[in-house]
Amino acid sequence: MQLVYIFVIAAWMTVLHPFFISLTEMRYNPESKKMEIAQKIFWDDLEVALASEFKEKVDFLKPKDKAKLESQVKTYLLKHNQVWVNGKSVTLTYLGYEVEEDAAWFYLESSVVELPKSVEVQNTLLLKDFEGQQNIVHVYVQSKSPRSLLLGEGKEKGKIEF
Repeated sequence: MQLVYIFVIAAWMTVLHPFFISLTEMRYNPESKKMEIAQKIFWDDLEVALASEFKEKVDFLKPKDKAKLESQVKTYLLKHNQVWVNGKSVTLTYLGYEVEEDAAWFYLESSVVELPKSVEVQNTLLLKDFEGQQNIVHVYVQSKSPRSLLLGEGKEKGKIEF
């Protein structure tokens, strides 16, 4: 009987209180001297955010105009991601994306930066569209294990010192 209660509570939490999350991985590449950024976002959540941002319906998997979708994605990601390395704002460049089942990986890179002693990130992806949205950020600098931030409403920005 206890198993039934656990199942019912888990189902209720999933149906009535879904979780909203994105994952960002940032790696410093010592050869190019750039921060390489990969962001995993559920594409259906991104459709909602893009529709809200651009005031039109978006079909991420079967867009009527692929170039227009690419432009919208680029604009949205660059607007909702900001990075500072060693206290200096860095320019981000959008590189593209690839779909992976129910999510997509989006790729960006920074301008050339010195070896990071600190990385500050502002990530506002999906925050205005989903209550409880959380954005996990993993930063790798000369290490196989990351330093991490959990960002969300009220804590859109965080800093990691190395």
